[in-house]
Amino acid sequence: MTSRVAIVKGERGHEPVFKALDLIDYKAAFSGFERVLVKVNFICDKTWDSGATTDPIVVEAIIKRVVDLGLEVCVVESDATMTNADKAYARNGTKEMCERNGVKFVNLRHVKDRVKLVVPDGEALKTVTVPRLVVESAVVSAAKLKTHMATTVTLGLKNMFGLLPSKFKAKYHAMGISDVVVDVNAAVKPVLTVVDGFVGMEGSGPVDGEPVRMDLIFAGRDVVAVDATCCRVMGFAPHKVKHVRRSFERGLGELDDVDVIGERIEDVMRVFKGARKD
Repeated sequence: MTSRVAIVKGERGHEPVFKALDLIDYKAAFSGFERVLVKVNFICDKTWDSGATTDPIVVEAIIKRVVDLGLEVCVVESDATMTNADKAYARNGTKEMCERNGVKFVNLRHVKDRVKLVVPDGEALKTVTVPRLVVESAVVSAAKLKTHMATTVTLGLKNMFGLLPSKFKAKYHAMGISDVVVDVNAAVKPVLTVVDGFVGMEGSGPVDGEPVRMDLIFAGRDVVAVDATCCRVMGFAPHKVKHVRRSFERGLGELDDVDVIGERIEDVMRVFKGARKD
């Protein structure tokens, strides 16, 4: 079945995000849910213009669309081995934005009510434990367009890895991080993926690479299709990015049967440098 992915080019602001969401019929993604979690990428406390973290203005645009539907919304992230999500939230501008919009931020590491989920056909993981809040909500993966030294890229699929509430995530890298990313998405799929490409990152991502201004927003209801499209815009073959390819092979989304609307890939493509291909 063909998946639709929107690419919208425009200067940083709400409008490109609104346009991308409108192109993919985002409202249907939230059917049956009363609460929406916007999962951001706060791998560090750098600001959006570094290319490392999700831009608050993108998150705000998503929030506004969700609130317009009468749904509850909150922004979520969890700590990681080298990351304090609360400090990142305070320092990168998201706290001020959330307070202005009356939206709560939740550090998933501190949520004690958790459930264990069986991973269908799990490879690295047979089960995952996540906050009950996650499984009872629609999850939007509000990711960043950037490279990653271990997984080539970090986009919508990799962003979902941060739903795991454990701080010491380095243990998952030892299991094979690409396989772990696929397993997490097999257990908990985002209903919507929005990739912030206003400023991306190339080189030694996901933290210390170089910012790349792209003025792009990607959106889709199929996270695999969105990531595959982002890969192509970045100059990477999605079939060669292990977690993207394996997600397709395990039936989590489309890799090639993708209807790209808005901008054409060839018109906005820029070959990103510095990522290791696995």
